[in-house]
Amino acid sequence: MDSTKIKVAIQGVSGAFHEIASKTYFADEETEIIQCLTFNDLFDSLLFGEANYGVLAIENSLVGSIIPNYALLSDSKLKILGEVFLRIEQNLITLKGQKLEDITEIYSHPMAIEQCLEFLNPLRRSGVRILDSEDTALSAKRIADDQLQGIAAIASSLAAEIYDLQILEKGIETNKKNFTRFLVISNQTNYENRKNSSKINKASLYFKLPHEEGSLSHVLSVLAFYKINLSKIQSLPIVGKEWEYLFYIDLTFPDYTKYLQALDAIRPLTSKLTILGEYEKGNRPLENISEDEL
Repeated sequence: MDSTKIKVAIQGVSGAFHEIASKTYFADEETEIIQCLTFNDLFDSLLFGEANYGVLAIENSLVGSIIPNYALLSDSKLKILGEVFLRIEQNLITLKGQKLEDITEIYSHPMAIEQCLEFLNPLRRSGVRILDSEDTALSAKRIADDQLQGIAAIASSLAAEIYDLQILEKGIETNKKNFTRFLVISNQTNYENRKNSSKINKASLYFKLPHEEGSLSHVLSVLAFYKINLSKIQSLPIVGKEWEYLFYIDLTFPDYTKYLQALDAIRPLTSKLTILGEYEKGNRPLENISEDEL
């Protein structure tokens, strides 16, 4: 392989939405995609030096957060150096020449299935089986590899192109404002090398709070005082400690100095305050969606 290429780990095989997100973020760089079957494999590829960077789905606008990935991120000690918001257009993909009435089974990742229920539910009621698989693109690949008649996958248009399949139904997602947020992660060295202080306007961090009335509201009040916008909050239970939680938050801010002041102000109110990453916030390309699509 070309040693000048950066190696980017994704969850899924070629044609997965993770690959599209990777190509979006690293559009100006030569990349080699490292395919990982699971998110655990993705983190291992980074921790063992098989990849330089990883692209990790963290939440979807329709079905919410991918909870296990928060724990993987905090446990790994890897850093967030950027994010990508990708509009997710789901497609029903089959062997060429198949018709909708030929389909008896549809496979895809559970999150993709959840995004397409308005399209899928009438098919399910008519007897079509809707089945979970590990990955959207892998479902398409299996159809191509095994020449599966009567089987469809829900996957990207890139997967259809790569595996020479037809798009039987295009844009079957229920909500056309269907976005997935992907984090770009790496080790501390790569994070520091790519960090551009002049562009930082977002941060991801987590902390623990005492089990006391009003502890979270105190933190939020401080952030509001410093005009720091809380764009995301997610609580996760701490394993082995009943009724204790870690709070993962995303902050956006126009003034980096005020952000640092806010962190200093909330430190005495929290414990285990850890910065997962400071970076430039991504853009959601809503302007690319026509009124006819909404």
